[in-house]
Amino acid sequence: MSVVKRGGVYHLRRRVPVRFQSVEDRTSVYVSLKTDSETMAKAKAPLVWERIVKAWEDALAGQTGDSLKKFEQAQKLAVASGFEYMGSAQVAELPIQELLARVEAIEAGAANTNVQADAVLGGVERPKIKVSEALEIYWDLTKLDIQNKNSDQVRCWKNLRKKAVNNFILVCGDKPIDEITQDDMFDFRDWWEVRVLDEGLTGQTANKDFIHLRKVLKTVNAKKRLQIALPDAKISLPEGEPKERPPFSDNWIKTRLLAPGALDGLNDQASAIFKIMINTGLRLIEIASLTPEEICLDDPKEGGISYAQILPIGRELKSRRAKRRVPLLGVSLEAMRAFPEGFSNYRQNSATLSATLNKYLRENDLKETPEHVVYSLCHRFEDRMLKANMDERIRRDLMGHSLKREKYGKGADLEDIVKVMQPYVIE
Repeated sequence: MSVVKRGGVYHLRRRVPVRFQSVEDRTSVYVSLKTDSETMAKAKAPLVWERIVKAWEDALAGQTGDSLKKFEQAQKLAVASGFEYMGSAQVAELPIQELLARVEAIEAGAANTNVQADAVLGGVERPKIKVSEALEIYWDLTKLDIQNKNSDQVRCWKNLRKKAVNNFILVCGDKPIDEITQDDMFDFRDWWEVRVLDEGLTGQTANKDFIHLRKVLKTVNAKKRLQIALPDAKISLPEGEPKERPPFSDNWIKTRLLAPGALDGLNDQASAIFKIMINTGLRLIEIASLTPEEICLDDPKEGGISYAQILPIGRELKSRRAKRRVPLLGVSLEAMRAFPEGFSNYRQNSATLSATLNKYLRENDLKETPEHVVYSLCHRFEDRMLKANMDERIRRDLMGHSLKREKYGKGADLEDIVKVMQPYVIE
C-alpha cells in the first residue's frame, strides 16, 4: 500500500487481493484521501483500506440478499470509496465536477462496472419496504430506547406502536412507505375523526397514533438512509380540555373503601396495592414494581421510619424526578407489612391492575361519583398535603413531579415529612 499525490491531494494506491477479484475487476485501487498532508495521508490510509475491504466483504455477502441489504451495502461501499450514496437521479443532477469525480474514481480502478460502480453512481434501487415491514425493522433500530425497560414496559411500549401501524394499514393498506401520500395521512385523520365523534374518544387518543406512526416511519427512513420525502401533513386533532378526575373524600375512603369486607373480593395483592396508594400517592405501576430492596420497613437509619423508595431497578422510571422516597403510614404501612417482598403477581404485569381495580370499584358501588377512578386516591393524597400546609417542594418531591426549576439540596428529611403528614393519615 502506498500514498501518491495527484492534483494536490494524496490518494491511496494498493493492489486488490485475489479473493476480491469478483468485486474489483482491476488489479489496483486508487482512492482519494482528501488531504494535502503526506503525514495525514499515511495515517489515514490503513483505516481507509480497512473500510474498503469491509465494504467489499459486505458487498459480496449481500449480492444475493434482500433488497434492503443490497441497498445498505451499496451505501457502505459508496462511503468507502469516498462518496455519499445518492440515487442515480441525484447523481445525474450533481455539478459536473462532482459527477466527473465519481466517474474518474471508476475509471481509476476505485470501482468496477458491477457492484462498486452501482454504489458510486446510485445504481442500486431503494428497497420497497411496506409499513408492516418498517415496524419490524423499527424494533431492531430502537433497542437502545428500551434497554432499561422491564418486560411489562416493553410490551406496553410496543403495543402502542403496533396499534398505530395496524390502524394505518386498516385504513390505507400495507403499502410501501415511499408510496405513502398526503392523502393517505388525511384519510387516516378522517377515520380517526369519525371514531372520536362516534365512540366518545378524545383527540389525544388519535394524536398518539399519529405520533407513533410518524416515529416509526421517520426512524426507519433516517437510520436506513432511504431519503424518502415522507408526507408532513398536519393531521393532529384538537384535544380539548383534559378530563379532570375528582379526588375521593376522606369520609368516603374511611366509610366505604375501607369498610369491613369492602375489598374482600379483590385478591390480597391487589387489595394491598390499593391501600398503599391511599397514604402515598404512588402510581399503581410504582407500587406493583417494588422490589425487596425498595421496601424499607422500620429503617433504623431513619429513626425506625418505614418508606418505599422508587428506584430504576429492573425497569425504567417515568422521569428523573420519579426517583424518590415516600413514607409508609397508617393503612398503607399495614398493607406493605403484609408484602415485604413486593407483589409478584403484578411486578411484570401491571397493565391489568388498573382495569381490575376500576372494574371492582364500579361493580361494587364503590365509586363516589361516576367520574371517580382508582387514581382519585392520588388526587386526594395531594389535597391532604395541601391541607397540611406542606411546602410545594415537598409535595412535588413526594409525588415525583417536576419542580420547574433547578433542584437544590436533598429535600426534606423523612422525619420532618412524617411529622407534618401524621395528623392527616388515614388509619
